[in-house]
Amino acid sequence: MYPELFNYIDGQFVGGRDRDGQAVFDPATGETIGHLPWASRDELDHALDAAGRAFEHWRSSSPMVRAEVLRKVAALTRQRADDIGRNITLDNGKPVAEAVAEVMNSAEHIEWSAEECRRIYGRVVPSRDPQVRQLVVREPVGVCAAFSPWNFPFSQAVKKVAAAIGAGCTVILKGPEESPSAIVALARLFHDAGLPAGVFNIVWGRPADVSRHLIESPIVRKVSFTGSVPVGKQLAAMAGAHMKRVSMELGGHSPVIVCDDADVDQAAILLSRYKVRNAGQVCVSPSRFYVQSGVYEQFVARFKAAIDGVKVGHGLDEGTQMGPLVHERRRAAVTELVDDAVSHGGEVLSGGTSVGEKGFFYAPTIIAGVPDQARIMNEEPFGPVAPLTRFDDLDEVLRRANSVPYGLASYVFTTSIKNATHLSNGLEVGMVNINHSGMAHPELPFGGVKDSGVGSEGGTETFDSYLVTKMISQI
Repeated sequence: MYPELFNYIDGQFVGGRDRDGQAVFDPATGETIGHLPWASRDELDHALDAAGRAFEHWRSSSPMVRAEVLRKVAALTRQRADDIGRNITLDNGKPVAEAVAEVMNSAEHIEWSAEECRRIYGRVVPSRDPQVRQLVVREPVGVCAAFSPWNFPFSQAVKKVAAAIGAGCTVILKGPEESPSAIVALARLFHDAGLPAGVFNIVWGRPADVSRHLIESPIVRKVSFTGSVPVGKQLAAMAGAHMKRVSMELGGHSPVIVCDDADVDQAAILLSRYKVRNAGQVCVSPSRFYVQSGVYEQFVARFKAAIDGVKVGHGLDEGTQMGPLVHERRRAAVTELVDDAVSHGGEVLSGGTSVGEKGFFYAPTIIAGVPDQARIMNEEPFGPVAPLTRFDDLDEVLRRANSVPYGLASYVFTTSIKNATHLSNGLEVGMVNINHSGMAHPELPFGGVKDSGVGSEGGTETFDSYLVTKMISQI
């Protein structure tokens, strides 16, 4: 049974099926599986007031207390991972093994914040006058409004909430309406771990209405958003009008560079797995494939064989490797990009069509010979589509890879240290993966440059956007 959904405000679960809201669908069948209750305007104000009141005591709480709560949440997360993952599959579509892995990985992020929040250090600065003591301290910024996406509904929310709470902030989270069960589960985890009322709140509603109400409130001092570039820019502008700090993890269009000296078989197998993960609905999914001419034909053959072997189906079915897209709008957008690539001379080698009569499935797709002017080479596809093109030399491919406004992740396959160094130095991105994918571990910063965002989540940088710096000079 899909769980009942609620808002969580001031330590209480609020909602039910008898109020305004929206339906939640299983993207594999298109069937309604739940009802998401929206928060009223008064309830949004209640959440703001609760977070503001809670901040007055949580800001001065011991890091040991914050760490203990986070460790309890991590332990409960592991205990409930199977149930949380199953429900993510029902409202998101990804295979259940991927969903459970997302939850388990999130427990590591929570533990990382639990440990690192005990190490939010200041410093003593030597004074020009021996009678003066100079200190620099870090303090929590205040109440945070967080907005998390549907493609990784649990882990993306966890990165924001664990860091904010560990830093001493309080949080109001609006999660993804398409895939809400993970957010309600997260609220229950913190509730059961004994987090004081008001420190963490979740609210639902029309995204534009909720985001404006929260961001424009003088109670909120920080805005964190993960999602598309256009919405991120809009929210950043809104926050900027009120001089509020922002962190933004926005879209990506990850270039893949396969050099002549690469281990082609390894590259093809790994990239096929990365490409179909969550049906390509991943901000760091490999999405523009530049293959050097000397190995182009070999790579295409190996990659096609791997993609053609992917089993598509309901995420709860045994053996499923790729589920559906999250809704019909996403499938329509992918279809348009594929049609445009073909109109520019691209050749569909695999897929290129919807799958089945129910749900929002789209076949894993390879398009060869796609020119740079095709939309799919310039717009984030966010689907299981891999456009392939040739390149000859490294400086050429760097110019092409850096030609788009995105700058989140990238992938390089080469056995040459010289090539790896040259490409990793030249790529205008926040993350470079050489011969594998090494992102999203809790000990590493995750973030982009250019239109792909501001700030990082993870690593020692995870608290930066939730802290302000105060200088104290005392005589």
